[in-house]
Amino acid sequence: MAGYLARRLLQAVLVLLAVSLLSFGLIYLAGDPVRSLVPPDARAEDVENIRHGFGLDQPVYVQYVTFLQKAAQGDLGQSFKYRTNAMGLVLERLPQTLLLATSSICLAVLIAIPLGILAATRRGGALDSLATGFAMLTISTPSFWLGMIAILVFADWLRVLPASGSGTPQQLILPALTLAAYSIGLVTRLVRATVSDILRQNYITTARGKGLTWGAVNYRHALRNGLIPTVTVLGLQFGALLGGSVVVESVFGWPGLGFLMVQAIGSRDIPLVRAIVLVISLFFVLINLAVDLLYTYLDPRIRYV
Repeated sequence: MAGYLARRLLQAVLVLLAVSLLSFGLIYLAGDPVRSLVPPDARAEDVENIRHGFGLDQPVYVQYVTFLQKAAQGDLGQSFKYRTNAMGLVLERLPQTLLLATSSICLAVLIAIPLGILAATRRGGALDSLATGFAMLTISTPSFWLGMIAILVFADWLRVLPASGSGTPQQLILPALTLAAYSIGLVTRLVRATVSDILRQNYITTARGKGLTWGAVNYRHALRNGLIPTVTVLGLQFGALLGGSVVVESVFGWPGLGFLMVQAIGSRDIPLVRAIVLVISLFFVLINLAVDLLYTYLDPRIRYV
């Protein structure tokens, strides 16, 4: 296990280096970031002074090496727009994104797993068709459209939930449901397919022959043996929710990393964009590592060397 962890941590460092290189290089393809910091009629010498002040007059490879040296010390640079440490801004907004993503993945688990099991146990019936249709609808619906419809119905028409903001459970409901919609459909289809295959196994027939209850057969035996693919998808989805909440946070005005990312991109705030990308990438890598380690608990036959 120790050797496996060492290899995975090394892979994590390499992945973060690759992400930092890509984020560092791709940002410069959009043009000169200094031009977004000065008025159109700024003098050339003023532009050069600003470029020199941020270290943007150096070759790109020198800027990247300097960035890595500072990043190793926890310094991801100073935000162009907010004139403060970019990492501090990220850590300030990170709890809001974690709250939204965690709430969304919990909703996906609570809704999708029972729905998938019901569909699998009634394969070909009306409930199966309804569950499959619902899953396809949630997968196919764009989150920005679903968010706007939710605001129109629940905030404007019914006036039972707030349309934006954060700080109360009521303000969390609409963005969490909107963000969870795709995961609900995906996990429902996966659980349905996995449990359907397992229910045809001989040990399930034996369990039924022993007189076990419906819940014991389907949850304790069928679902438990199909948890590995489900947990894998849930882990990937949790990482995707952290990085993919940009649209939902923008629609609902949720003050998380996604909303901050939109503002940083709009103002060409390079250090802030890089900091957000690296933090999200780090969480994605750690989540995948946690999922791999969870396999040994779900299936004792799995061993890492």
